[in-house]
Parts: sequence; structure tokens; C-alpha cells
Amino acid sequence: MTTPFPDMEDSNDSTNPDIHRISSPSRRQVLGGGLGALGVQLLAGLGLSACATPGQGTSTAIGFKSVAVNTLDQVTLPEGYVAQVLVPWGEPVGLSGEAPAFRWDASNSAAEQAAQLGMHHDGIQFLPLPALGTGLLIINHEYTDDGLLHRDGMTTWSLEKVRKSQAAHGLSIVEVAFQEGRWQAVRPSPYARRITANTPMRFAGPAAGHPLLRTAADPRGLTPLGTLNNCGSGITPWGTVLTCEENFIGYFDGPAQPDAHGKRWGLKRGGAGYRWHEHDARFDATRNPHEPNRFGWMVEIDPQDPSSVPVKRTALGRAAHEAARIVLTKEGRAVVYSGEDARFEYIYKFVSRDRVQPGGAKANQHLLDHGTLYVARFDANGRGQWLPLIHGAHSLDAAHGFQDAGDVLIKSRQASDLLGATKMDRPEWIEVDPQGWVYVTLTNNSNRGVGDAPGVDAANPRANNSMGHIIRWKETGDFDATRFEWNHLVLAGDPQQSRAQAQGNIRGDAFACPDGLWVDSRGVLWIQTDIASSTLAKGEMSGLGHNALLAVDPRSGEVRRFLVGPAGCEITGMTGTPDGTTVFVNIQHPGESPSERSDPAQPRKYSNWPDFRADGRPRSATLAIRKIDGGVVGT
Repeated sequence: MTTPFPDMEDSNDSTNPDIHRISSPSRRQVLGGGLGALGVQLLAGLGLSACATPGQGTSTAIGFKSVAVNTLDQVTLPEGYVAQVLVPWGEPVGLSGEAPAFRWDASNSAAEQAAQLGMHHDGIQFLPLPALGTGLLIINHEYTDDGLLHRDGMTTWSLEKVRKSQAAHGLSIVEVAFQEGRWQAVRPSPYARRITANTPMRFAGPAAGHPLLRTAADPRGLTPLGTLNNCGSGITPWGTVLTCEENFIGYFDGPAQPDAHGKRWGLKRGGAGYRWHEHDARFDATRNPHEPNRFGWMVEIDPQDPSSVPVKRTALGRAAHEAARIVLTKEGRAVVYSGEDARFEYIYKFVSRDRVQPGGAKANQHLLDHGTLYVARFDANGRGQWLPLIHGAHSLDAAHGFQDAGDVLIKSRQASDLLGATKMDRPEWIEVDPQGWVYVTLTNNSNRGVGDAPGVDAANPRANNSMGHIIRWKETGDFDATRFEWNHLVLAGDPQQSRAQAQGNIRGDAFACPDGLWVDSRGVLWIQTDIASSTLAKGEMSGLGHNALLAVDPRSGEVRRFLVGPAGCEITGMTGTPDGTTVFVNIQHPGESPSERSDPAQPRKYSNWPDFRADGRPRSATLAIRKIDGGVVGT
């Protein structure tokens, strides 16, 4: 996902050779608009012939007319749709007795922010509460723009500002109800909760208590504090949510010369400029060298129990996790797919040892602590293999720097390097459709094939991959299989570009930098884009307008643009009601500055969405989108 610090997403310092290098595919193969080898493979997977053209056929899966590319500071939808702004940053979450109003001059205190929705909404899940006629929105807050969060930005710095920034991270749990023709937050609510960078948590699984997780404040290595940079999320069949800690390393101030472990994870002096370490020694990795190891996990949260302690599930591995997609095998075992949003990083799969039990969260409270973590290798013949990250197997032993199972999980990047997994172009969100196809967005990688960086390979076939692509696979058997067959769903791009490798092979509306993914109950794949504000209006991105939400017709393969967002935003996080008549979509960082942070003296310089007040400032928010006629969204 977007952060104001690009290097946070590009921290792979791996130098192990890429075993998947192949000669560069020809323009006809990669960019033949459906006529090259990859395009034919895509059409065959969709049950179409290469002569099919957009708009032909009888599919009614998507029935809206495409929205035009634009650069307006508003949300643009097809005719017949309406979007309601719901729960923006700074609104009270609904804690009993606490309803601090958002202050337009950014003068809310840290304590008030801890009772309000956090900043920069990202992954989102909807959990219906049928008995109450309501539901819970579980919303991630990825990062903060301190130029907007504080009245004078970072011109002065204090512990109070650090605490406010930490309180704007994490998650919000908000109860919502559809009443009188619109969605409303239920306030107060017994389910309302804020989880921040200072919320007590616990470790579970093979790495719990490991020496690399122990600190002076937690000598047993069992009780971490807080979660941050929460990007994507996933909902489990037993009613809990997995939230993903993504670019955590940028919050830490490291030594001038980090050791090999710290360097592999991107630790450096000054981090990404958050400056938390100046007033909170926990984020000074020189004084607390193990604290970074306590982040980068998937955190399981029970949204129906506000008193429950969030759990960092170490069996799922440590990574810059972008998203979590949970499915069940036919036998009832849980499978968790995840990607790692950084250049040349990996795609993972965890398979539980045990089956899901009836009884909800309590009956499955240890399910994700036992199982096998795998990393993906994509071979040039369209097949692939899941490589197990098991201590003692395939050189993952003491002789190669892995003393025990905890070492393998804490150093999952190094373990994946050693196994020869495929280095991907920033794998982000993962989704699974009703036919069992597993999709992952590879948002971009301008370093691919540049200098000493790994070159193109079968799965990542474009050098200087500014546009990104979507890859998909089917397991050879059930979801716990160790082999799979893969192909490219689409190579993103703009056909108007002169550079061949930026043109793509999209059938329908052009887009770039695919990020969020969601499959609705009808099997329609929804794609959200994340073109950085620094490149949105120039170069190869100049003709694509603002970031957008698009839908892929599962029958024809046609792509149609459904939503265009306001200035400077990213479209991210999508979920919906079970009947499909409402979808919830997050608008993140409207008005994002092309530089690192917004100018506190000019908070409305790039956007004034969604409030358009003369004294306002742009705010991330959740949209509730409905058809005016009450029908299923997308039809």
C-alpha cells in the first residue's frame, strides 16, 4: 500500500541469485493485447477464444457503464449509484462515555485520538450481527501524515505528538446499522474499540518467548505492545479478523551499521522519519535491538469480544504482510494466503495442522498456532511449488543460521532466500474466487532488471515494471496442495504509452498499479489501484487520472472502471453486505502530498475531500456504496 515514504516498500537487500531468470519475452508474447502466449493463456482460463472482444457475449455479471478517467476532487460513480461518506478519520468510534468531536484545527489530544477513528483507512471487513440487525466494520489504519495530524506538523516534536500519532495507528471497530435509507454508526456501542500502537497483546505459536522477541520491558518475550502499519486484513470462518503489519521497519531508528538481520529487513538510521524514537525508546533499535522483531506479524482479533487480547500468530511467519485471505480445505483445515509488499519479496501460504471446530473464536483459539508455512516458487513452465519453511529441512538448520523453528519464522525472508523462492514485484492483496483461482496483485517494481537487481522471470516478465500485473494460480488438488499451476490474469498498463512494456494487455479500461482485490459473492473480481501521488500526473501515469476501482467480468474478462477517487487518494479495502446491496470501500490519504508529508500551513493544497470546509482538511473515510434502486452493486 502507499506510504509517504517510498523506501519503506523497497527494502529488500537480498543478494542471493534469482534462479528463475529467463530471456526477456518478446513484445508480442507479453503485450500482444490478448494475441500473445500470455493473452491466449488468460482467455483459455476464462473459457474464451482469442477472437472475443470486449462487450460481446451474454454476461450480465457487470451491468454498469464505465466511469471516465478524470482528475476531479470527488468520488465519481456510474449513473444509478450513490456513495455515502461513513466514519471518516477523527469521528468517535462509539466508546461508552467517550465521544470527542473531531477538531478541524487538528488540536485533538492523544487521548481524544485514542477514542476516535484512526488515520488513513486501509483493509476493512464487515461482520454481520443478524440478531441485532447491525454489523461491525473492522477498519485498519495504515499510517499517519503528521502534517495533517498535528496543527504545526513536525516543526516541534514531543511525547504528546508521538502518542497521538501512535493512537491514530492500528484499527477501529465500529458498529453500524442501515436505518432510514442510510448507514449510520451506532454510538455508543458495546462492540466499539480502538486498537493502537500501545494496546497490550500477546505472542502465540512456535516463536512465542523466543530470545529474539525478548526485551528489557518483556523479558519473557510473550507480551508485545501494539500493532502498526496495518494494511490488509482477512476474516476467518470462525469470526475473527487477521490484521497485517506491513512496513513496520520504517518506524525504528537503527544503528549506522545494522547487522545482517537488520539490514535484510531494511533497518537504518532515522527509519522513515517518524521520529517516535526521540520520545519513546521502544522505537530506538540501538537501545532495544529486539523490538523490531516484535512487529511484522499477523494479529488475530475477536471483534465480538472487546475485552479479548489481540494475538500475534507467529506460526504465520514474520513479513511485511500486505493481506490475509483465509479459505478452508475440504477436510476443514484453514489455509492463509499472504503477500509481502516490497520489491523482490515473497508470497506465503500457511496450512493449519488441525481442522476448524464449531463454536466460533473460543473453540479455535489455538488453530493458527500449529501448522506449516510455505513460500511460493513460480516455474517457467506455468507450474509452481510451495516450499516448506520447516526447521531442519532443506538447509534451514543451525549451520545456515537457523537455530530453531522460531528463528525460521522470525527470519522468514532469509529462509525464503535460502530455499530459492521466487522474488515478486511487490505482492499485495490476495483473493480466491468460487472456481478456486487464487489471485494476487503485483503492484509494480521499477527496479526489475535494473542494474544489479534481479532480472525478468516467467512470473515477473517486464523490466522496469512501472504498471504492475495480476497473477493467479490453481492448486493441484485442494488448497493445502504443495504444487500449483499459474498464469497471468492481466498485465496492467496504458495502450497509449510509447514504451512497449508499459502498454499492458488489458481488455477494457486501462489501469496501473493494482493493489486491493475483492471477489464478491457472484465471482466478480474488483481491483483497486494505488498509483503514487508523486507519479500520478506525469510520465507513464499521466493519462490514467486519479486512482480507481474496477471490476472484471468473470465471463468475458472485460475490465470496467466503476469508481474514480478524489485527488491524491488511494482506493483500498473493500467488503460488502451478504446480500450484495452495499459495498464498503475505503478512500485513503486524499490530498496526499507528492513529498513526504503534507504542509500543515496548507492542509487543503491538494484536496478538501470529503467535507469541503473552508477550515477543513482532507480525511480518509469509508464509503457505503449502493444502487439507487436497491439492487446488487455491480449489476
